[in-house]
Amino acid sequence: MRFDAVLSPVEIDWLPQTDLSATVCVVFDVLRATSTIITALAHGVEAIRPVATIGEAWSCHQEHPAAWLGGERHGDRIDGFHLGNSPMEYTAGDIREVITTTTNGTVALRACAGAQEVWVGALVNLEAVVRRLKEVQPARVTLVCAGTNRNVALEDVIAAGGVVAAFPDAGCSDAATIAAATYQACRHDLLAALQTSENGRRLMQQGREADVAWCAQVSRFDLVGVMKEGVIRAE
Repeated sequence: MRFDAVLSPVEIDWLPQTDLSATVCVVFDVLRATSTIITALAHGVEAIRPVATIGEAWSCHQEHPAAWLGGERHGDRIDGFHLGNSPMEYTAGDIREVITTTTNGTVALRACAGAQEVWVGALVNLEAVVRRLKEVQPARVTLVCAGTNRNVALEDVIAAGGVVAAFPDAGCSDAATIAAATYQACRHDLLAALQTSENGRRLMQQGREADVAWCAQVSRFDLVGVMKEGVIRAE
């Protein structure tokens, strides 16, 4: 198994033109899109359709009118949507299908559509991702860090590095090695690391400290979201 990592949205732009047919991509947007997706799946949501734009979300909703619309722009719920992007909004247990669009996370997921498989990763399901990789044993794994706007996001790199650290004998690109080193440097207090990240500081300034704490939980949920034909389901 060989690990590579995409650390910034600038690199994500190239993924649709990259041959990923023999690669498993694991996408991380820890604060908050992928943490929210995993939380939703763990609380009974059966299907999540990530789309890149608000317009795509409305169009998809016309085809799937029973689905709830969820997502954010600049951290806030989109006008007319049922849900925002806080993981705790998805714990009621009465939601079955969601169409979601976020600033970075859903864009990263869609960019990986040509991969052998696309998985949803976060700190909240870190051990489940590691276990599935050990079971599947893919030859190539690309850990995709969704980032913040156009920048690297510390929390995504930490989570990606947590996966790499679980495979000390695997081959690694320099980017994957950087991710593993970042995780090792932060692993003793992940909540503090997320709170000091750019995204974490912004969320706390908005009064969303509980979201940051939720997303800092390690391996709370024993599932991996897998995207097939544009739909994410729990496996």
